[in-house]
Amino acid sequence: MAADHPQHAHAVADGSAAHAVEHHEEHPTWHTYWKVALVLTIITALEVWIYYTPLKETRVFGPLLILLSAMKFTIVVMFYMHLKYDAKLFRAVFVGPLSIAIIVVFSLLFLFGQLVIHVR
Repeated sequence: MAADHPQHAHAVADGSAAHAVEHHEEHPTWHTYWKVALVLTIITALEVWIYYTPLKETRVFGPLLILLSAMKFTIVVMFYMHLKYDAKLFRAVFVGPLSIAIIVVFSLLFLFGQLVIHVR
Protein backbone atom coordinates (compact mmCIF):
# COMPACT_ATOMS: atom_id res chain seq x y z
CA MET A 1 0.00 0.00 0.00
CA ALA A 2 2.88 2.38 0.68
CA ALA A 3 4.21 1.99 -2.85
CA ASP A 4 0.82 2.91 -4.36
CA HIS A 5 1.27 6.57 -3.48
CA PRO A 6 4.54 8.37 -4.33
CA GLN A 7 4.55 10.28 -1.03
CA HIS A 8 4.29 7.04 0.94
CA ALA A 9 7.00 5.38 -1.19
CA HIS A 10 9.33 8.27 -0.37
CA ALA A 11 8.41 8.10 3.31
CA VAL A 12 9.13 4.38 3.48
CA ALA A 13 12.43 4.83 1.64
CA ASP A 14 13.79 7.34 4.13
CA GLY A 15 12.26 5.65 7.18
CA SER A 16 9.72 8.34 8.05
CA ALA A 17 6.50 6.42 7.46
CA ALA A 18 5.01 7.84 10.66
CA HIS A 19 5.56 11.37 9.37
CA ALA A 20 3.81 10.56 6.08
CA VAL A 21 0.78 9.19 7.90
CA GLU A 22 0.75 12.19 10.24
CA HIS A 23 0.93 14.59 7.28
CA HIS A 24 -1.91 12.77 5.54
CA GLU A 25 -4.17 13.03 8.62
CA GLU A 26 -4.03 16.83 8.83
CA HIS A 27 -5.96 17.28 5.59
CA PRO A 28 -9.75 17.51 5.88
CA THR A 29 -12.03 14.55 5.40
CA TRP A 30 -15.27 14.28 3.45
CA HIS A 31 -17.19 15.25 6.61
CA THR A 32 -15.27 18.51 6.86
CA TYR A 33 -15.96 19.39 3.22
CA TRP A 34 -19.65 18.60 3.70
CA LYS A 35 -19.85 20.93 6.72
CA VAL A 36 -17.97 23.67 4.88
CA ALA A 37 -20.36 23.37 1.92
CA LEU A 38 -23.32 23.62 4.30
CA VAL A 39 -21.91 26.79 5.90
CA LEU A 40 -21.30 28.32 2.45
CA THR A 41 -24.87 27.48 1.42
CA ILE A 42 -26.27 29.11 4.56
CA ILE A 43 -24.21 32.28 4.01
CA THR A 44 -25.35 32.43 0.36
CA ALA A 45 -28.99 32.02 1.41
CA LEU A 46 -28.51 34.84 3.93
CA GLU A 47 -27.07 37.08 1.20
CA VAL A 48 -30.04 36.39 -1.08
CA TRP A 49 -32.48 36.98 1.79
CA ILE A 50 -30.81 40.31 2.63
CA TYR A 51 -31.12 41.36 -1.01
CA TYR A 52 -34.89 40.91 -0.94
CA THR A 53 -35.52 42.71 2.36
CA PRO A 54 -35.96 46.44 3.07
CA LEU A 55 -32.38 46.38 4.28
CA LYS A 56 -31.48 46.97 0.64
CA GLU A 57 -32.48 50.61 0.99
CA THR A 58 -30.11 51.33 3.91
CA ARG A 59 -26.44 52.25 4.01
CA VAL A 60 -25.54 49.03 5.80
CA PHE A 61 -26.55 46.93 2.77
CA GLY A 62 -23.27 47.22 0.83
CA PRO A 63 -20.86 46.71 3.72
CA LEU A 64 -22.95 43.81 5.05
CA LEU A 65 -22.87 41.98 1.71
CA ILE A 66 -19.14 42.65 1.43
CA LEU A 67 -18.62 41.21 4.90
CA LEU A 68 -20.62 38.07 4.10
CA SER A 69 -18.81 37.69 0.80
CA ALA A 70 -15.46 38.05 2.56
CA MET A 71 -16.48 35.32 5.00
CA LYS A 72 -17.30 32.99 2.11
CA PHE A 73 -14.05 33.88 0.36
CA THR A 74 -12.05 33.11 3.50
CA ILE A 75 -13.75 29.76 3.99
CA VAL A 76 -13.19 28.73 0.37
CA VAL A 77 -9.53 29.74 0.46
CA MET A 78 -8.83 28.07 3.77
CA PHE A 79 -10.50 24.74 3.01
CA TYR A 80 -10.95 24.18 -0.72
CA MET A 81 -7.63 25.77 -1.68
CA HIS A 82 -5.97 24.09 1.34
CA LEU A 83 -4.34 27.32 2.54
CA LYS A 84 -5.14 26.32 6.10
CA TYR A 85 -2.89 23.28 5.73
CA ASP A 86 -0.03 24.88 3.76
CA ALA A 87 3.14 26.46 5.09
CA LYS A 88 2.83 29.73 6.97
CA LEU A 89 4.87 31.48 4.27
CA PHE A 90 2.13 30.81 1.71
CA ARG A 91 -0.45 32.21 4.09
CA ALA A 92 1.59 35.36 4.59
CA VAL A 93 2.12 35.81 0.85
CA PHE A 94 -1.63 35.49 0.30
CA VAL A 95 -2.95 37.38 3.33
CA GLY A 96 -0.57 40.36 3.04
CA PRO A 97 -1.79 41.62 -0.36
CA LEU A 98 -5.36 40.62 0.52
CA SER A 99 -5.21 42.89 3.59
CA ILE A 100 -4.07 45.78 1.42
CA ALA A 101 -6.95 45.11 -1.01
CA ILE A 102 -9.48 45.09 1.83
CA ILE A 103 -8.17 48.40 3.14
CA VAL A 104 -8.41 49.91 -0.35
CA VAL A 105 -12.01 48.69 -0.83
CA PHE A 106 -13.18 50.06 2.51
CA SER A 107 -11.33 53.32 1.87
CA LEU A 108 -13.14 53.68 -1.47
CA LEU A 109 -16.48 52.90 0.18
CA PHE A 110 -15.79 55.62 2.74
CA LEU A 111 -14.54 58.06 0.09
CA PHE A 112 -17.60 57.71 -2.12
CA GLY A 113 -20.11 57.89 0.74
CA GLN A 114 -21.23 54.25 0.86
CA LEU A 115 -19.70 53.83 4.32
CA VAL A 116 -20.42 56.77 6.63
CA ILE A 117 -19.10 57.16 10.16
CA HIS A 118 -20.90 59.76 12.25
CA VAL A 119 -18.80 61.32 15.00
CA ARG A 120 -20.65 63.33 17.64
